[in-house]
Amino acid sequence: MNSPIDHRAPDNHGSHRFLLLTLAVIVLASFLASRVQNSWGTVQISGIKIPTHNGQWVTGDLYRPRTATADTPAPLVVVVPGFQRSKEALGNVAIELSRRGIVAITIDPYAQGKSSSSLSRMAATTEGYGMFAVVDYAAGTRNLNYVDRDRIGTTGHSAGGNAAIRGANYFGREAQAAGIPSKLHSVFVSGYVLTLTDEVLGDVRSNVGMSYAFYDEGAYRNELGDGDMRIAPEALRLVNSGLPGAESVTEVELGRYYGDVDKRTLRVVHNERVLHPFQPYMVEATANQIEYFEKVFGLESDLASDDQVWYWKEILGLVSLVGALVMLVPLGRLLLETPFWRPLVNPLPPALPQPRGRGLALFWGLFALGALIACFTYIPMAELSQKLFVDASSRRMTWFFPQRMNNAVMLWAVLNGLVGYAMFFLSYRFHGRAHGVRPEMWGVSISRGLLLRTVALAATLFIFYYLLVFAIYFFLHVDYNFMFMGVRVFRPELLILLAMYLPFFFLFFLSNSLRVNGSMRWEGQPEWQGMLIGGLGNSLGLLLIVIVQYTTFAATGTVYWTDGWLYVNLLFAVVPMMFVLPYFNRFFFRLTGRIYLGPMITSMIFIMVLISNTVFYLPL
Repeated sequence: MNSPIDHRAPDNHGSHRFLLLTLAVIVLASFLASRVQNSWGTVQISGIKIPTHNGQWVTGDLYRPRTATADTPAPLVVVVPGFQRSKEALGNVAIELSRRGIVAITIDPYAQGKSSSSLSRMAATTEGYGMFAVVDYAAGTRNLNYVDRDRIGTTGHSAGGNAAIRGANYFGREAQAAGIPSKLHSVFVSGYVLTLTDEVLGDVRSNVGMSYAFYDEGAYRNELGDGDMRIAPEALRLVNSGLPGAESVTEVELGRYYGDVDKRTLRVVHNERVLHPFQPYMVEATANQIEYFEKVFGLESDLASDDQVWYWKEILGLVSLVGALVMLVPLGRLLLETPFWRPLVNPLPPALPQPRGRGLALFWGLFALGALIACFTYIPMAELSQKLFVDASSRRMTWFFPQRMNNAVMLWAVLNGLVGYAMFFLSYRFHGRAHGVRPEMWGVSISRGLLLRTVALAATLFIFYYLLVFAIYFFLHVDYNFMFMGVRVFRPELLILLAMYLPFFFLFFLSNSLRVNGSMRWEGQPEWQGMLIGGLGNSLGLLLIVIVQYTTFAATGTVYWTDGWLYVNLLFAVVPMMFVLPYFNRFFFRLTGRIYLGPMITSMIFIMVLISNTVFYLPL
């Protein structure tokens, strides 16, 4: 008689080979990504941590071209990511600047990545998300003797762009009071124009470049309500702030340099035709920044501005990201062959009868209803989270659910998980049990002891998964980052947050596994078809939000959800995770014959991905 696993799994040697193949892909892709990042050894990259005021600290990555020495000091640019982003998010800018001989420091903004929280509730305005302290350090220390302290700049996107112009204002006021040039020679503001006011610009004593997405979703907040910068009052004020009154303009010529670089009155405006979250990952937008900093710093590079390699690192990061998730399956299969976890393997329950007639109509009706509920409850849950979690929503430090954006996703997940359970059991109660569906088909039955072993296996896979991430980061200084998504190393405190958020998210993950394996697995159905239906069912509601948002934007020029547009932007990272979730729930269901292992593993990993990539206001 065959063992329970023999009827499904390939031999152990096949699992070993597949596991080794995925590990090789991850390591090779990470190695190549690290070589792209350090320009094949011509740039030295190191992690830094700078103590700042009030016991705070800023972490970052220092990119030092090997041509930058004490004898030939180079300019420095501090790179500031925006809200919900860590230092890796704008690594492309640092890569391209350092390739051209410019020292770059990418920082984790306060309350993001591995930097501390801030005592200020307006950290971008009052501290530049920590950038002010980095500029002060670079301008005052002799440790960075390869940096030309007379040529320090900064750049940032979105809220990071606000930090950049606020830095120009802050150091401009400081310079006027001391009667010396500003510590900030030049700044570049990307994706943010709300603070290009006379009050802010009046004290700027730096060259300023500006780049704004023509199709920016937040443009409804601008004075003219759109993203066209040619006659935008914000762009006109910026350009005219560097010109004598007699030379002021009434329309901005995009890409034209106005003013005098030596007098630090140079101004330029760009207006790329792209959406806000994708602007930093556009070759044209990156080229505009390269050209700006080369001009203001008086550099002549052998590389054209469109000669860029950063996107190879993004592609390789995506390969590592996918490879690491796929690795979980053969690793889980091998662990299930060990004596301790072998009892978790059960025969695969029989598939459900193929629904027909009223049963099929009921299935697709509930499928559509679930998607609509998921769509129309997301923004209300985001609004409710602001009332339930006041401290996090108000940017105050707290241990009580300190993640402003994830709190919204968590409430949505709890509600839709409960809705999923209700639809599943009501469907069974009023239709399924009368048409051949039996509870033993669901793979739900499990003893307490085996459930605890399942938890131990999921935790083991989670630990191995992240140990590999930490090892790769330690040796190669890269993680699995792709644009604004990524699996990254994290502060130990985030394990507390994982334990805090996990029970609530797990309601949704388990609900998904129950529905994918207990109602979407039919007799005679191709496996790919069932998993595709599961993937669409889990992500369609959130995808509909994105479709509604951008269809309205294309038709009217204003997004459908205005106050909640940042919550919608978060979905660019969440929707792909929601789509692949059912695939893993099905894979592990086929390995164990039970619905629990898949959601346990995916919930721990995906939640850690979410909480390590979003803002958290933890006490110092």
